[in-house]
Amino acid sequence: MALLTAAVSIPSLKPPPCSASISRENCKQASKLQLAVFFGSLYLLAIASGGTKPNISTMGADQFDDFDPKEKAQKLSFFNWWLFTVFSGILFASTFLVYIQDNVGWSLGYGIPTIGLGVAILLFVVGTPFYRHKPPNGSPFITMANVIVAAIWNWRLPLPNDPNQLHELDLQNYSKNGTFKIDSTPSLRFLNKAAIRRVSSDPWRICTVTEVEETKQMVRMIPIMVCSFIPSAMVAQTHTLFIKQGTTLNRSIGSHFKVPPASLYAFVTISMLLTILIYDRIFLKIMQRVTKNPRGITMLQRMGIGMICHVLVMTVASQVEKHRLHIAAKYGSSAHEQKELPLTIFILLPQFILTGVADAFLLIANNEFFYDQAPENMKSLGSSYFTTSLGIGNFLSTFILSKVSEITKRQGNGWILNNLNASHLNYFYALLAVMSSVNFFLFLLISKFYVYKAEVSDSIQVLTDELKKKKSKA
Repeated sequence: MALLTAAVSIPSLKPPPCSASISRENCKQASKLQLAVFFGSLYLLAIASGGTKPNISTMGADQFDDFDPKEKAQKLSFFNWWLFTVFSGILFASTFLVYIQDNVGWSLGYGIPTIGLGVAILLFVVGTPFYRHKPPNGSPFITMANVIVAAIWNWRLPLPNDPNQLHELDLQNYSKNGTFKIDSTPSLRFLNKAAIRRVSSDPWRICTVTEVEETKQMVRMIPIMVCSFIPSAMVAQTHTLFIKQGTTLNRSIGSHFKVPPASLYAFVTISMLLTILIYDRIFLKIMQRVTKNPRGITMLQRMGIGMICHVLVMTVASQVEKHRLHIAAKYGSSAHEQKELPLTIFILLPQFILTGVADAFLLIANNEFFYDQAPENMKSLGSSYFTTSLGIGNFLSTFILSKVSEITKRQGNGWILNNLNASHLNYFYALLAVMSSVNFFLFLLISKFYVYKAEVSDSIQVLTDELKKKKSKA
């Protein structure tokens, strides 16, 4: 961020301004050094985000003691409030900072978050002695690779009927290292062959039952992660096509102010923040009484509700676009001219608001699920499943958009053209609604066979018993 701020502030690091009297072709281009500094800072930001995002939420959740029922109860709400703070920052950036950048200058617009990050680093360093730190236990990728290679190496050997005959360390080895022993399970039996006892200490030939079960837990989550790709691709539409729709509509409020189309994304954030508040303070309490589950509903159920909301988002967006195209045809917007239509931009609000509701269910449930279901030694890797699904979803959105555009243009009736009034975005949104529906039913099938990992303590059972006692007293 400091480099990015310098790139827009120091005269030698930015090209000279291009005045209105000079044609765009004659403006002085940025030098290689200026381009290197600017894009280098953006790539550094990407690397920094990849390193911090899966770890900050993991470290935050690690501050709660799973063996203390009171702290366990607080941990169940942690991801709600974690993403509440994240999206509060997004709301600040997409409103106040955007205004500063457009009306005051880029130096201050980038300087404010740079200072904010400096303060955050200071707070982090000062607080370090007070955090609970989990000692590193080696690379989870190496552990998983060991198990897979050992299982393949031993594939000809018969599995013993008694799981106790598989290779495992003594319990004191785990308590000494602050880790947890995991008992053998019958799922993904092939991987159990990695723990068949043999005369070898090579980790590529023999692994412990705990290492096998840790690998199983990470593998079991992969189908759920794959099911999150399509919803992540749906979210990408709010930054792209939804905004482009807004450029064709009447954005005036009064006689002096025009709504920037990109600012509509703020309604996604506001909707999400309100939904989180309602969920944590009202919906959760009601569902705890009904289900006797301290989480209210399971993480997979919460994800499913979010996916249903995404189907509704695309269905509503398709109908709104159908109406917008009807107005465009009525007022004679041609294929060569994209006029501003006499239709308020606020007709797009339902699809933005519903997206915020969907995110409040799906994004938070995804984040919590991949953290919670990951083995104790692989929490950061589990959290990275969440950020990976978001990244792949964005690439998938680009792929779907380009392929649909290419195929429909070839057929002579393009769905996605530069002129939206000559396009058929309603068909494209309907296609996304169908894809979301198919993905939801696939998710239902996968989640039906998913087995949650065992809790490391009985604290969740204590909370369940307390809910039952409250119910019986009522």
